[in-house]
Amino acid sequence: MDSQTATAQRTVRDAPTAAALKPNALGVMGILFFVLSGQAPLTGIAGAAPISVAIGNGAGTPAAYVVAGAVILLFSVGFVAMGRHVVDAGAFYTYIGTGLGRTAGAGSASVALFAYCVIQAGMYGLYGSIVAGLVADHTGVELAWWVYALATMAVVQALGAAGIEMGARILAVFVLAEFGILLVYGIVTLCKGGGPEGLGAADSFSASAALQGAPGVAVMFAVASMFGFEATAIYGEEAREPKKTVPRATYLSVVLVTGFFALTSWMLISAYGASRAPAAAGEALAAGDSAGFVFAPIADQFGGWVDDVLPVLLATSLFAGVLTFHNSANRYLFSLSRDGQLPAGLCRLNNRHAPWIAGCTQTLIAAALVVPFAVAGKDPVLTLFSWFSGMAVLAMMLLYLLTSVSVVVFFRRRRGADSRTWNTLVAPLLGAAGLAGAIWLILANFTTLIGGSTTTAAALVATVPVVLALGVLNERLRRRGREAAVPATD
Repeated sequence: MDSQTATAQRTVRDAPTAAALKPNALGVMGILFFVLSGQAPLTGIAGAAPISVAIGNGAGTPAAYVVAGAVILLFSVGFVAMGRHVVDAGAFYTYIGTGLGRTAGAGSASVALFAYCVIQAGMYGLYGSIVAGLVADHTGVELAWWVYALATMAVVQALGAAGIEMGARILAVFVLAEFGILLVYGIVTLCKGGGPEGLGAADSFSASAALQGAPGVAVMFAVASMFGFEATAIYGEEAREPKKTVPRATYLSVVLVTGFFALTSWMLISAYGASRAPAAAGEALAAGDSAGFVFAPIADQFGGWVDDVLPVLLATSLFAGVLTFHNSANRYLFSLSRDGQLPAGLCRLNNRHAPWIAGCTQTLIAAALVVPFAVAGKDPVLTLFSWFSGMAVLAMMLLYLLTSVSVVVFFRRRRGADSRTWNTLVAPLLGAAGLAGAIWLILANFTTLIGGSTTTAAALVATVPVVLALGVLNERLRRRGREAAVPATD
């Protein structure tokens, strides 16, 4: 057994005597709700699908979701295989550190924490903008977007401190609501035979449809929509029978999300007609109302009441997302503290076994990221949400790739741990190839992803390797400190 594996296993085994998250608190469905809420399905459909249809591969957008889902599913095979040997709230940090060494793990930990914090801050920007508009429309009270963002941070902090079960219950309500209305719309439209041009399956899923226009843009947004499924491993310590629960939740989340996005985008395109959908999406984008491309056909199907309900569900979708990323980030802080990478106080738990000091720290980080945009008077959607979402997606894709490589290295070193070649070598390598391609697409289209200038895009891209380097530097400095503290022996 190599030293990194021994360290990881010892950390998990010794956790109850030091600081342990509440065991047996979540089942498959509880973990699944955290994953699905982090992916904010209504936000993904209303925000990304119109862009993919307008400037990506048009009616072939559903095929892009299938391709993205296949890549993530291949990644999940190795991810799950390694999860049977490593259970820790640090997830990527522990996985990468176990396979590629503690220094690489420390660098990846800083990238993961960065990704979760910036995506949450970005979602606060979009959330604050939407809630401010809803309140103004229904009450006439006009307050700045950041007022709602800061108030919601306090609510999220309270829910996080109340324990993981409370968060799971809240998320279940929101996720079922947004999933329900979109799924019912998709099924009803499918059963009715689609829109004016029929279902148009060939227009959306054939090879020619998938490759038309700018397929790279569509795949890029599709991969971005899958962000958050890896949270299944973060809750491994709090899961019931994690070696069974985490794999089931992982595979189920990937399949459900892929099917959901493919079906919903297909039926939206069908509602307009494959030949007319790109123009309709383009008009919605030009009018500054991308969500209108999604809301209009649903309202035509179910009635005008949808126009009042869907904006509210979009707000709750974002609230569910920020709560999920709060829990993910504070568990990273907790894990890093427990492993000696961050101050020891961050792994302190309250009487509900929630990492409340880490939670408070994460909330302060969120405020520190959001407040400068408010002070500068920046648009919360065009800057805060767009910029931070782009950085988070790029950071997370890098972590996926490093994890795939780590899986291969881990099982090559421990050949007796798992004899399944597909799970420990072939699938991880195929997933790594797909993820490398996704990273290339993201970099090539990053300016489109963030909706900013080339200079802004370059600056934002540079933050990811800088954060990685800072994590590595922190580990090396701490290692020197530990070595200096050991008294010399003759």
